[in-house]
Amino acid sequence: MSAGPLVGIVLVSHSAAVAQSVAELARGLAGGGTVAPIAPAGGTPDGGLGTSADLILAGASAVDGGAGVALLVDLGSSVLTVKSLLEEDELPAGCRLVDAPFVEGAVAAVVAASAGADLEAVVAAAGEAYAYRKA
Repeated sequence: MSAGPLVGIVLVSHSAAVAQSVAELARGLAGGGTVAPIAPAGGTPDGGLGTSADLILAGASAVDGGAGVALLVDLGSSVLTVKSLLEEDELPAGCRLVDAPFVEGAVAAVVAASAGADLEAVVAAAGEAYAYRKA
């Protein structure tokens, strides 16, 4: 764990309300102290449902402190939009698309990043959320 900048988290959802709510949940569950920077990037700029490359780019820029940025996505076009932005090198260096369940992965990523984990460890923690069994 490092004492430098924290990994940033961008939550990409088709819904601004979902992205914002998951961000609030993850912040709350990260505990006291410093919480990693989180940016919800949900919906379209006009408030509709959908995915916005502009909101994703703004979110990644806002949370990029130099330690990397983990992008968690909800469904179809959010995945495709982030992949396209990565392929076109439009996102800041050190951005990673995370293969993880949206809510559980976001909480795990924020907790790990807030504890000072590096980008690889944050990505791994989020991905491990697939193993959380509910029954």
